[in-house]
Amino acid sequence: MTKGDQYTKETFERILNEGCWDKNPRPHYKDGTPAHTISVNHIFHTYDLTKGETPLITLRPIAIKSAIGEILWIYQDASNNLDLLRDKYGIKWWDEWDIGDRTIGSVYGETIREYDLVNKILLEGIKNDPDGRRHILSMWQYSQFEKKHGLKPCAFETHWNVRHGRDGIDYLDMKLIQRSSDFATAGCINQMQYLVFMLMIARHLGYTPGRFTWDCTNVQIYDRHMEQVKEMLNREPIDCNPEIILNEEKTNFYDFTPDDVEIKGYPKKLIKEKNPQLNFEIAI
Repeated sequence: MTKGDQYTKETFERILNEGCWDKNPRPHYKDGTPAHTISVNHIFHTYDLTKGETPLITLRPIAIKSAIGEILWIYQDASNNLDLLRDKYGIKWWDEWDIGDRTIGSVYGETIREYDLVNKILLEGIKNDPDGRRHILSMWQYSQFEKKHGLKPCAFETHWNVRHGRDGIDYLDMKLIQRSSDFATAGCINQMQYLVFMLMIARHLGYTPGRFTWDCTNVQIYDRHMEQVKEMLNREPIDCNPEIILNEEKTNFYDFTPDDVEIKGYPKKLIKEKNPQLNFEIAI
């Protein structure tokens, strides 16, 4: 199994065995029913990319291209515009959080644009001070929350460090801080999209991708996802060793597209046959 399969099964088991049910949830389903969750606090997954470890799972198909498009919409386009997300990347699920002007409000990409975070913190900051320990990109900006907005960011902060390896190679390590994870639906997706984001920044800066870590404060399973989770726990992972490869011709972060990301050794057809897609009702 992949490292992602291993972590996914362990996390599901921990939530089911140790988790606590909420009492007054904010989210609800489309029919108006409160969307209750069972959850645990403080989950930590780490991957050594030099050993081929990846968050990719084989327990169900994962829409990798869409996940990459979403991350580029936030950090490359620095946008909160839903029409751009739909027209450029074919993604529509964010429409549930339209605040009425075809945006999701003053969050995510608008925060990146408002503070010029990618350029200042990453592309310029790491380049000018590679040994610095202050390369922290945070979208948790209270001044933005005072404006009209929909959903506060879930995956909201990344920490970046250059590590001068004893093997003579300079590595770029990154940790993603996430306040909340609808794990059955997006646990793998969030980790994969940020890992690809890390690969692109490492390529831009000329570093070798090192360790990627996902640090989540609250990890939950929704009440209407319980049967799907039990199904995934009963499934057998497919033996494979996925490799994520960026287009060798691209070196500038702003030039990458989802089509510049190739995943080798990931048997999509076999996964669809043995572990077919599951439907997850979204809580809003």
